[in-house]
Amino acid sequence: MADSSEPPTTPGSTTAVLLAAGAGTRLGLGPKATLPFRGRTLVEVLADVLLAGGCREVVAVLGADAATVRAATNLSRHRVIDNPGWPTGMGSSFQLGVAAAAPEDHVLIALVDQPGLTAETVARLLAAHRPGRVTAAAYRDPEGNLRRGHPLLIDAGLRAEATETATGDAGARVFLQSHPGLVDLVDCNDLTGGEDLDTPDQLHLLDPAQPHDTAQRKENPES
Repeated sequence: MADSSEPPTTPGSTTAVLLAAGAGTRLGLGPKATLPFRGRTLVEVLADVLLAGGCREVVAVLGADAATVRAATNLSRHRVIDNPGWPTGMGSSFQLGVAAAAPEDHVLIALVDQPGLTAETVARLLAAHRPGRVTAAAYRDPEGNLRRGHPLLIDAGLRAEATETATGDAGARVFLQSHPGLVDLVDCNDLTGGEDLDTPDQLHLLDPAQPHDTAQRKENPES
């Protein structure tokens, strides 16, 4: 957990980067960004959740079928960028998204395939963050142990090093594994299970009436 002796993050000093460039191959329904969710699309809802949670702005990174995603969504409240190199993996989207944030901002990395994300989760991370640290939402596995997940809040002073190591399907993973002592876990299990929507048997996650089930959670490969 974060050290409460340090002052919290200044409100409005964080840019959210919503990684939404994947093709959704395993799910087989096209880009996950356009999946129907709460009467809109998944990318629209999650971008608004990030803003409602206290982020200054949201940068949505599109990739696969970007023109189709743009046409099917209304992201006018947010900044949208295309990643032509999306087939190389999440790392390139991570780099582009972080680079698009204001230089003085912390960055909060979120994934478009986590429909359980809430504004309360985002607000909790922003409130818990301490200077020079990485603050990660954490969820309990079936054994009750906290496991690092998303969103992930990277301090402004750590952005450059984190992006240098982002490659292939690894976003911040290499950086985090190299600096485990910099990471503060924030228990968000009471808000969501942090599950990723990857395969057809997980489509129930798009039903907001379904309670989250930590026993079904698996670690995201980006973590």
